[in-house]
Amino acid sequence: MKRFWIPLMLCGVLATGDLAGGAQPAVAPMAGDLKAMLESLRSDVNGFKVRLLNDVMGLSNVEADKFWPIYREYEKEMAALGDRRVEVIREFLALQEAGRMDDASWESIARRSIANAESRLQLWKRYHKKIAKAVSPKRAAQFLQVEHQIALFVDLSIASEMPLAQ
Repeated sequence: MKRFWIPLMLCGVLATGDLAGGAQPAVAPMAGDLKAMLESLRSDVNGFKVRLLNDVMGLSNVEADKFWPIYREYEKEMAALGDRRVEVIREFLALQEAGRMDDASWESIARRSIANAESRLQLWKRYHKKIAKAVSPKRAAQFLQVEHQIALFVDLSIASEMPLAQ
């Protein structure tokens, strides 16, 4: 039963908005506040991920000294991917709401969405390899498992809020 604790914890966090140890999600922001809201949410999620990685991995001091600098590099690259994903979603929503989706728009949105997903997989592969080499294959697998589970829940949350293509 222990193997289900991460998904269950994540379900609770996503359901309650408790990403920052009790902080509640902000009220729907005005358009100008969207970037600030996304940065705040990203910070909350990253803090949660750090706590979760610490709990799951139980790194020794020596391992932590090797792991966390690599993880910070990873988070910077993951943030850039997240920004590109948000751009694609925003474009899709704006074009669909305006009724201006055409074949070229559909193709562009699909191509960039797939490229972003592929980039995330490549990033995971690259950092799995770095962590395995610097720390250990076990720690790399733990890192990847936590990242994948969190990504699944984030993806599900986004998908549940996205309107169907019209």
